Amino acid sequence: MSDEQSSEKLDRIIDARMKLKARFEEKMKQTPSVSDNKPLGSGPTNRHGMPLVPVGQHVTEKWPVLDLGYHPNIPLNKWRLIVDGEVENPVMLTWDEFMALPQTDDTSDFHCVTTWSKLDMHWQGVRFMDLAALVQPKETATHVMCYGYDTYTTNISLEEALKPDVLLVHTVDGKPLPLEHGGPARVITPQLYAWKGSKWIKRIEFLSANRLGFWEERGYSNTAYPWRNDRYS
Repeated sequence: MSDEQSSEKLDRIIDARMKLKARFEEKMKQTPSVSDNKPLGSGPTNRHGMPLVPVGQHVTEKWPVLDLGYHPNIPLNKWRLIVDGEVENPVMLTWDEFMALPQTDDTSDFHCVTTWSKLDMHWQGVRFMDLAALVQPKETATHVMCYGYDTYTTNISLEEALKPDVLLVHTVDGKPLPLEHGGPARVITPQLYAWKGSKWIKRIEFLSANRLGFWEERGYSNTAYPWRNDRYS
């Protein structure tokens, strides 16, 4: 791809990003992770106005490993990300194509439903918003289902998935995302419990209605709001 073609592609993504933001901005403003007037937690407020440590959580310096017991080791030359469903332009991205998308650096917190939180994690990756802008969700799209190479699934509403700190990350603290934490790429959802961020991401399906994922089918919350202690259904 020439520099001119790359520039045109970037311009299209930016334009589509702005349209998506306008379409979902009001819904995003009304979600509990940014609008709850009685959030449960302790400490100073985070950048969204919520208590730094959600209710029932304790801060850890470690990063515990939690998964289904299988760590799929996908070589970069065989890694693929499918983005399809209720979209105008479904894609299948190679690793190089994924890395050619706009890259974002961000620092956010990681809240696990098993009661630990790891703060100030430094990430690099692709905003979910930019990936959505690439495929252009149809007006019928309301949710996404994320699939991992380990067979894991989890569902997210679009108003949560499109928030600017939801990323598909490949780098943490300046180093490639470790295999045991979902490398080469995983989703992070700082405003929700971390099970909503699929490790070893391989597919994102846009849905016209909500559908439960792995843990949601087994009694975990459909919405997963940390500042409401929203762990189980």
